[in-house]
Amino acid sequence: MSQQLLHLVIGGELTEVRPDVHEFKDFNAVEFVGAFPDYESARMAWKAAAQRTVDNAHMRFFIIHAHKLLDPANGGPQG
Repeated sequence: MSQQLLHLVIGGELTEVRPDVHEFKDFNAVEFVGAFPDYESARMAWKAAAQRTVDNAHMRFFIIHAHKLLDPANGGPQG
């Protein structure tokens, strides 16, 4: 069994379409796509969500590498 590495996929409509802007237009409308045990399953969910909203240029989905935030060996908070 491979090591579980927590990844979260979220998305929503951004205020601007620029590569340096990652601010959601309505934070209450941010979509939580899911939590995944590895990058590949998170990437598949990200791709499906992005393709579902391809007609809206302001929609963006992100993969958050939550395991990096939770790893105390790398300076993350301890549980």
